[in-house]
Amino acid sequence: MSNNHVKSSHRFGFWTLTFLVVANMVGAGVFTTSGFSMGSLHSPTLVVAAWVVGGIIAMAGAISYGQLIRRMPESGGEYLFLSRGIHPSVGFVAGWVSLIAGFTGAIAFAAKTFAIYAVPLILAVPFLGITEETNWVKENTVFIHAVVAIGVIVLAAFLHGIKVNLGVRGQNIAVILKLVLLVLFLVVAASRLSTIEAKVDLPPVVGSELWGAFCQSLVYISLSYLGFNAAVYVADEVAHATKTIPRSLICGTALVVLMYVLLNIVFVYSANASEVAGSFGDVAAFSAEKLGGDRFAFFFRIIISIALFTSVTSMMMAAPRVYAKMADDGLLPGLFRFQNETPLNAIVLQVLLASSIVFWSTLEQLLGYLGVTLSLCAAASVSCLFFVRPPEDSENPNRFRFASRWHMIPPAFYVLTTLFVVALSCYHMENGSWQLLAAIGTFACGAIYYFLKPDRVKKPF
Repeated sequence: MSNNHVKSSHRFGFWTLTFLVVANMVGAGVFTTSGFSMGSLHSPTLVVAAWVVGGIIAMAGAISYGQLIRRMPESGGEYLFLSRGIHPSVGFVAGWVSLIAGFTGAIAFAAKTFAIYAVPLILAVPFLGITEETNWVKENTVFIHAVVAIGVIVLAAFLHGIKVNLGVRGQNIAVILKLVLLVLFLVVAASRLSTIEAKVDLPPVVGSELWGAFCQSLVYISLSYLGFNAAVYVADEVAHATKTIPRSLICGTALVVLMYVLLNIVFVYSANASEVAGSFGDVAAFSAEKLGGDRFAFFFRIIISIALFTSVTSMMMAAPRVYAKMADDGLLPGLFRFQNETPLNAIVLQVLLASSIVFWSTLEQLLGYLGVTLSLCAAASVSCLFFVRPPEDSENPNRFRFASRWHMIPPAFYVLTTLFVVALSCYHMENGSWQLLAAIGTFACGAIYYFLKPDRVKKPF
């Protein structure tokens, strides 16, 4: 492995890693998903229940990834785990998924959502008389959103490409600010929520349709929670990674689960069910407007924009390190390895890929595709715990064997629930079969590329 230059400088500590998890998780999904979920479930109680269930699954996933990093304490994420745990070809497919969907699609999704919330803020500043009501703005809304989305991707790349410490400090400050503002929003919203008389004015969903709708919502919600694994991608740059990373995964995930449930209680109970369902990707700002008018909505758009910006920057920190790891193993060209303290060429590659996706997809298309694809990839990674032997506990092997049985409960729960939710949602969703085919197609393209590549890695893992 050629990452000794970064191992000599362990720059990421517990709080940076915890903030990295929070930044990855608190992104586009929580501010968009509940509108789509309400459209499927027709019940605010069921929407909140879906977020609670999704949080339990995410906590099991965070515990499982902590176990994975204890056994394989290196950067690379799913690519590393599946390469070492099953076979290099399976690991490459996971890395390919990260390249196409896991980071590229997720960065594009967060950047597009950032544009939805930030453009009204930008246009609210007097500049040459341009406002949301200007004809040119109305006619070119999609183009303006795309330019802003690509702009934030480039800015995030600049922060992490020029100097690592600059990007890390800036991100930590932004995450702290984001958490403070979100807590402030929750306090204000709680004081006003009791004055809202929201009605459930949608027909109830019952029977098998309810199961399908609930699982469909869990697929959407799973995308919001998948950032729980963020810290594993920078393991080579963490001192005492086997202890620090698992703690940061659990702490960051627990904090976000609590925040998500409270936020979504506000989102779904702030207006009539039909109004929430009709808000779609703008549900958070819509809720803020219902609770406090235009000024409160404007304030909350600022909070969301900061949250989405940190989401983009955190993924821009993690993603290129996966590609650098794949380049170290000979699965990507060597030019994507680290140059000094950053994988600069890999960062440029990520900018180009994410920017192209911005133009080619809608939020709802990305939400379903990424939810299915990344859930399956995460479940496959956690399943490695059933194949990779844990380290020997020479002092008390009997105690370790007893403990290991209990340790397998969270991984088994995560894998089984993820597969069940994906299968049932794809069966019931209107475009479920297409999303599943798109996910399978992504896996297949990665496998084909691996086996056709003449100089693919042949060393054992």
